Amino acid sequence: MSNTADFGFTADTLEWKSWLPVLDVAQATPDQAKVLEESHPKAKTSDYYLLLVQEAEVLRQRSKLFNTIMYGPRGASRQDRELAASAESRMNGCPYCLSVHAQRYVQLKGDPALMDRLVKEGTGAEMDARSRAIVDFSVRLSETPAAATAEDIATLRGFGMKDEEILDVISSVAMFAWANRLMQTLGEPYRA
Repeated sequence: MSNTADFGFTADTLEWKSWLPVLDVAQATPDQAKVLEESHPKAKTSDYYLLLVQEAEVLRQRSKLFNTIMYGPRGASRQDRELAASAESRMNGCPYCLSVHAQRYVQLKGDPALMDRLVKEGTGAEMDARSRAIVDFSVRLSETPAAATAEDIATLRGFGMKDEEILDVISSVAMFAWANRLMQTLGEPYRA
């Protein structure tokens, strides 16, 4: 199995392996099976979900929160949420989450060059001013939340973002600041 140092950051598809025992789906309780069904289409084959479902209610609440933040019908566009999650994951050092969100961003926005630069060069990579504002805000929120200021909000508003869109960016960053740290303490990414 490879570790992060072996392949660095990538937009290629990565897998994730738990360092702790995961649930054997054949041994799932009815509630665990239900939570896996509710959580994600690949939950029954994902070490991450099979580890977390051992506390079924925790995974249920985590999945509700994730789905609301990332797929909610109002507020920020999906690509803005994915850009924020990508920036947070790159800054926070989570190759697995970065690969997932980079791919989603490119699928939604169709801008592989921007994401390629963010993946390879980091959050300081060259990008258009609006994307830069989202990335800088995301990094400040992740590194030191109190470092984000009213000026950051004003900058985002200056690009036409409404308050509910800014709230979605904040929620995306917060979700992945937590999720990255959880994944990085429970297992590691690898190339299949």
